[in-house]
Amino acid sequence: MQASRFLPGLLLMLFALAAEASEIPPAFEGRRLFTSYCQLCHGPDGKGDGPLAKALGIVPADLTTTVRSRSDTVLRKIITGEGRQFITGRTRHNIISDKMPEWKGIFTDEQVDALIAYLRFLSKKKHDLMGDPERGMQLYRKYCAVCHGEEGDGHGVMTRLIGLHPMDHTNPNETDRLDNEAMVHSILEGKGFMPAWKGILSREDAEALVSYIRLLSRP
Repeated sequence: MQASRFLPGLLLMLFALAAEASEIPPAFEGRRLFTSYCQLCHGPDGKGDGPLAKALGIVPADLTTTVRSRSDTVLRKIITGEGRQFITGRTRHNIISDKMPEWKGIFTDEQVDALIAYLRFLSKKKHDLMGDPERGMQLYRKYCAVCHGEEGDGHGVMTRLIGLHPMDHTNPNETDRLDNEAMVHSILEGKGFMPAWKGILSREDAEALVSYIRLLSRP
């Protein structure tokens, strides 16, 4: 009886520790880097229509199409500027434009990997980001990680305690079959064991969560 009085506090402590221990998803971190460093030329959607590119009169790659045919190794060479170019035979990496900066020494290896993860998302995404994923990450860690897990793989603290099997948000085969509106509806209205968050979360909150969930997918 006495132990049960401490259970809610213990669970809250576990939830807080889980949120602190969770790592930032690669595609999410890659989006941050892309927004800060790349979208001025490549555009917010990666289609090569950024305002700086227009001002300089250059035509950057449309990353929604060109990335598909490049391996991670080649993308790493393009981003960092290291190694001999396979296509042109030059020592510089600039496949499309000599205006492309070389980011070696600015990005760490982990940041390059994160940027590649986001480029893969841009080239393969089936649904647009409808809200603010930065806000979505905060909400996810507060409300969703307890069941869906720190990394979104469906292995949260509560699932181990009560035997639930929530959606694996890292699996695009599961998340892509739901469009954005269907995911918003599930969050606000509930579905199966999924509680309804309407009244706690706004629609704007739900849209932010959907955008963060999209970035959890691992192609």
